[in-house]
Amino acid sequence: MAPPRDPEAGTNGINGHTNEHTPLLGSTVRSDDNFVKRHAKEGWNATMSVLTSNYVNVLLVFVPIGIIAGMFEWAPITIFTLNFLAIVPLAALLSYATEEISLYVGQTLGGLLNATFGNAVELIVSIVALQKNEIRIVQASMLGSILSNILLVLGCCFLFGGIKYKEQTFNSTVASTMSSLMAVAAGSLIIPAALYNSFNNNIDPIKNPEQYASHNSSILLLSRGASIVLLILYILYLFFQLKTHTNLFADEQDEEEETETPTLSVWSAGLVLVIVTFMVAICAEYLVDSIDSIVATTNISKTFIGLILLPIVGNAAEHVTAVVVATKNKMDLAIGVAIGSSLQIAILVTPFLVILGWIMGREMSLFFQTFETTVFFVSVLITNYLIQDGKSNYLEGAMLLGTYIIIGLSFYVYPDNEQGKGPGIPIP
Repeated sequence: MAPPRDPEAGTNGINGHTNEHTPLLGSTVRSDDNFVKRHAKEGWNATMSVLTSNYVNVLLVFVPIGIIAGMFEWAPITIFTLNFLAIVPLAALLSYATEEISLYVGQTLGGLLNATFGNAVELIVSIVALQKNEIRIVQASMLGSILSNILLVLGCCFLFGGIKYKEQTFNSTVASTMSSLMAVAAGSLIIPAALYNSFNNNIDPIKNPEQYASHNSSILLLSRGASIVLLILYILYLFFQLKTHTNLFADEQDEEEETETPTLSVWSAGLVLVIVTFMVAICAEYLVDSIDSIVATTNISKTFIGLILLPIVGNAAEHVTAVVVATKNKMDLAIGVAIGSSLQIAILVTPFLVILGWIMGREMSLFFQTFETTVFFVSVLITNYLIQDGKSNYLEGAMLLGTYIIIGLSFYVYPDNEQGKGPGIPIP
């Protein structure tokens, strides 16, 4: 016989939401507790909920160690490694807190929050690098984030999902809409690169510095105008997804909202966002500061660090989430995480950084080197071709992963001194 229910014990609120009486992790907040005791219990519950939200949180121990390493100027490789490891759990906590707030504010505002904080780590690292005028790191990080999502993450989703299921299906209309916008983003990079090569094909920047500077100014003007257009397109895409054509995205949204209830209060989740964002900014500062010394003492280029290493750290939580849902045969959600995140970087974060660089007096542009632009175009082309039929299997996943590995190797052997031209890059 079950014991009588304690009237003071926790109960579930409407739709399963917890109220002030709900026990979390074994600690019950009672109505007869005094103010200090009640809030202390609530704080403890929230803290434990945050710390146990993801297994990668064990790496949080590297956060204070990484900051100490930066403060006391340890060896650059040590500073980079410790802060590199510290950002992994911080990225996971940002993702967790954003999801918690999204459960309170509703679909439209939740979509905007996910767009803002889903790539917060890359954005923070890039803003720090932009402030230090490290244009190469910013551009490589943006391109690397896009490639890691559409090739590495999507490839893993297709591969591991395809191993468990012979063939998986997803909403081809949604995927085509996203991939079409990615093609527009690819065009926004190809046009500045083509214009730059047309301008400066036969110009020596050392012998003709004034003409070279004039052409660079034209590239910056084009980039800033194109960035405004891309930001408008992203706003229209949000309106398209969340307002006028919600029926196209219904299946994806239903899966995302499946019986989820918030664990944290909206204020607790907001506080976590603020604290974690601050910690990411500190770790990013030390991380970016150590890159020049690493480049000088190793064979690793700035481009490889920004294009391969930093995106893997910033997207670690999203990578795991996408693969897990793919193995559960929720391919619409996996596609939304992988391609949706790339889309945010391509037509939201990168244009925003161009505009921010304009405000800060930095020559951040949409002009990427010819090799980088070609890689981006080929990657988008391959991805669009593989998802257009709305079906996936493990072989298609292997193709995407193989492409990513080849690109990673190409950037490992491609030194930074081969990319020393363009806006934001000083004339040697």
